Amino acid sequence: MALFNAIDTAASGVTVYRKWLDAVSDNVANVNTARRTSEDAFQARYVIAQAREYGSGTGGVQVGGIALGNREGRIVHDPENPLADADGNVRMPDIDMSSQMTQMIMAQRGYQANLATVERAQEAYRQAIQIGKG
Repeated sequence: MALFNAIDTAASGVTVYRKWLDAVSDNVANVNTARRTSEDAFQARYVIAQAREYGSGTGGVQVGGIALGNREGRIVHDPENPLADADGNVRMPDIDMSSQMTQMIMAQRGYQANLATVERAQEAYRQAIQIGKG
């Protein structure tokens, strides 16, 4: 039964890291999203991971929620933008691209590591079946 627990635990990690990658890609895609100064800026998404069934031995991880970034963003002078106010300002998201790229690398590596664990556990299961066939 421990083998199936390994697959389930690693698969839960794959899911959380995929959600994290989705959030990062959404943030990167909207880094240049301008809004009127009277509106909220695009809010970056941050995945909150939490333990699943902690202490039971059959745990794993799950998405506990999504935290949103600063809605105030930053005011940028861009008089050419069609959304600019009378002073030529627009509201841009407060997203740091270097931080997003770092998060993307961490999420990608975690995704790959958990996927490799699932694949290795599946291969061990296949080998165990072959041994049982004798």
